[in-house]
Amino acid sequence: MQSGFLERAGAKLHYTVSGRNHAPALVLLHPLGASAAVFESQRAEFERSFRVIALDMAGHGASVLHQGAPRSRSLADLADDALAVLDALGIQRAHWCGVSIGGMIALHIAATAPQRVLRLVLANTAAYMGPRESWDERIAKVMREGIDSVAGGVAERWFTAEFRAAEPAIVERIVALVRSSDPRGYAEACGAVRDMDLRPALAAVQAPTLIIAGARDASTTPERAEELQSGIVGADLLVLDASHLACVEQAQDFNTAVIGFLRE
Repeated sequence: MQSGFLERAGAKLHYTVSGRNHAPALVLLHPLGASAAVFESQRAEFERSFRVIALDMAGHGASVLHQGAPRSRSLADLADDALAVLDALGIQRAHWCGVSIGGMIALHIAATAPQRVLRLVLANTAAYMGPRESWDERIAKVMREGIDSVAGGVAERWFTAEFRAAEPAIVERIVALVRSSDPRGYAEACGAVRDMDLRPALAAVQAPTLIIAGARDASTTPERAEELQSGIVGADLLVLDASHLACVEQAQDFNTAVIGFLRE
């Protein structure tokens, strides 16, 4: 695995490249508050068929927000960050697999830069996540009380009770990713979700699309996934028995579905 950093406005982005160098590129985009390490259950299988590029959003994982950087980063900015990594690697087109906010970023790219997208996987995500007030409250809380004020509820929001009981070490590893995030980076990403409304852009998506939902996801619900499917021409929808992180909770079914779809 190779890793690198890319300087962007107000941030230094960390990314990794692994897998088959001459295979189609596959970009992995992680959820809010986590990092590319959330894809631990995907990497080995994906690397057998693809050149896998995984990046940490600004203020997440090993990506650093510079001191004094403005506290505003839109979804378009996050999308530009991801595309800048591909540009630095000389990659024109790629498959995109995004989870939660990662899916929103991938969706934005598919709608606004269709020439950069081969196939699109949107997992546990949505085109719109109102109301604004709830995001404003979360931003204020994390900036006032720190990242631990939101990390404490991650396990219950992201995993079913059965998975939490059966796999406590995995759950704690994911929660630890959130606890290590920069509160500013987390708040910026919350603002990007707050200000996002991709519903009018769904019809512009041209890439073949697979939508994956969690049957027990209370955040990006199956109904939100159905909204995506209704708006994206020809999109397929798979609902797994999981909460918000289907890629972790139902990793094997998730991997099988994604690899099969990308190979079509």
